[in-house]
Amino acid sequence: MNDALLAQALRSHQAGNLGEAARLYSVVLQTSPRNFQALYLLGFIHSQIGQYAEAVHLIGEAVKVNPHSPDCFYNLGCALQPLQRHGEALAAFDRAVALKPGYVEALINRGATLLAMRRQSEAIASFDSALRFNPRDAEALSNRATALFETKRYEEAADGFATLLAVAPQFPYALGNLALARAYCCDWRFLEKDRAEITAGIRTDRNVISPHASTLLLDDAEDQLRCARQWVKGRCPAAPTPLWRGERYAHEKVRVAYLSADFQQHATAFLVAGVFEHHDRARFETVLVSFGPDEDQSPMRARLVRACDRFIATEKKSDVEIAGLLRRMEIDVAVDLKGFTQGNRPGIFAQRPAPVQVNYLAHPGTMGADYIDYVLADETVIPREHQRFYSEKVVWLPDSYQANDNRRRVSDRAPTRAEAGLPESGFVFCCFNNSYKITPPVFEIWMRLLGATPGSVLWLLDDSPVATANLKSEAEARGVPAARLVFAARAEVEDHLARQTLADIFLDTSPCTAHTTASDALWCGLPVLTLLGHTFAGRVAASLLRAAGLPELIAPSLETYETMALKLASEPAAIAAMRERLLANRVSLPLFDTARFTRHLEAAFATMRERAQKGLPPDAFAVASGAGR
Repeated sequence: MNDALLAQALRSHQAGNLGEAARLYSVVLQTSPRNFQALYLLGFIHSQIGQYAEAVHLIGEAVKVNPHSPDCFYNLGCALQPLQRHGEALAAFDRAVALKPGYVEALINRGATLLAMRRQSEAIASFDSALRFNPRDAEALSNRATALFETKRYEEAADGFATLLAVAPQFPYALGNLALARAYCCDWRFLEKDRAEITAGIRTDRNVISPHASTLLLDDAEDQLRCARQWVKGRCPAAPTPLWRGERYAHEKVRVAYLSADFQQHATAFLVAGVFEHHDRARFETVLVSFGPDEDQSPMRARLVRACDRFIATEKKSDVEIAGLLRRMEIDVAVDLKGFTQGNRPGIFAQRPAPVQVNYLAHPGTMGADYIDYVLADETVIPREHQRFYSEKVVWLPDSYQANDNRRRVSDRAPTRAEAGLPESGFVFCCFNNSYKITPPVFEIWMRLLGATPGSVLWLLDDSPVATANLKSEAEARGVPAARLVFAARAEVEDHLARQTLADIFLDTSPCTAHTTASDALWCGLPVLTLLGHTFAGRVAASLLRAAGLPELIAPSLETYETMALKLASEPAAIAAMRERLLANRVSLPLFDTARFTRHLEAAFATMRERAQKGLPPDAFAVASGAGR
């Protein structure tokens, strides 16, 4: 009888009739609760429909009955992965490979699990093992290249993505990943070709570049919107049943949850720490939900824990579990501080755990997701005429959208020019942006500036050996001795801020401008010359300059940018006056008035919550200057 039922269930399963197959497997288990096939295949169905906890239970029971099935262990590992139970998943994949040497799928998923555990070197070894059995496996090639990128082996990563495209030309996101890896190397040989192919791919609904990479490499906000929507549709669509279904919460305080993987020594934390400390706890209850490394013991982590009402470490919880936690806490406003940047978890927001869900700070662009209601901006980063490029409703904050911490410490002692590797005299142009933001049109201007300014140097970050070597070669190719480029090693934040006082002017990049690096420079009194771009990421530095009282340093075109830079290099008194203005007024400038910014942010959250409480849909609005006081 059971054999006939199993055969019938299997036919239904293979035909895609999962409901009927699950019913028949359950019937078998009623009379034969230790039937291996019924346990395993019913568990597999639960995994197929995203019910991973039940899948783990059933397949776990199956492996007790038959501990010699590699497929059973493999699917157990696959069900454990979305639950963030990485250690158990790794053990399951190890067992699958032990039972079936050369099990390529298990080796690939084993490597993916190691990547999630930040054990990149071991992950690469696992992908290498898979490729020894199948050198053309696209998943293994993609994951291996990703692991190389995460370990900052950018040139090898670029080679890996190029190999992947040769094997599988349409592999999702491979082209964008290749272009990004090349950008990290400052390898510009294929830049225009890559951009053209990426743009064409986006406009024909192909998955060619990740949303985050699109903000770094592209200069078209509409293409970035298309890209984000494509990513969300394929990778993170809205859950069919939302957790919040229109309920009205009765608590007096507005409950705000900030979610991030970066509540540690990270640029995001440096920006927002002061905001958390300035929240009005009589009116707002703040929760920090950290899904980043829980072992962090940095002073910044300790400061963040003190700054909020509740700090919750959720690194090992699944998206569904974290979303359920937010719903049970009756969070009014959930703020995604990651967007699509590294370590993101938009799947939490896809469950719709809160009445109001907000995209803020880390991702300079739209998320293209219906379940994100608002994006926080200002009139510079998102002008009114750019609203159509955002799936979210825009909330315009006064001054600048960017939070800043006016408690940031600068080392007491700045290095001498000699200690910093700079010549004793001569004008110092600098750019401390990550090297992947440097593009040929801007670099060519920089080289012309060096040629026109005798004794000057260009001070850059030493991001990676390959990027440094390529930038030197590019300078030489333009007739500028490589010695005119000075590279600064990465340093502790306080020391990095202090050494910026040795520079004369910060030259910004395009199409992706300086963000935290611009506010760093301005905090230290270093004027920043920027170019007003066409996207959120291309307009951030302009936003900061306006809030710092230096709108005259915003260039409308590359030609004007070059003219302004050359003029400033010959007017040390003008630069000195700007520096003096920045330092003398630093505490009172809107850009660095943390309390003022926090009141505006609270006013935005209060309006969002009020609309939700009234049953009104999200809508765009502007926060008035001085609101919330």
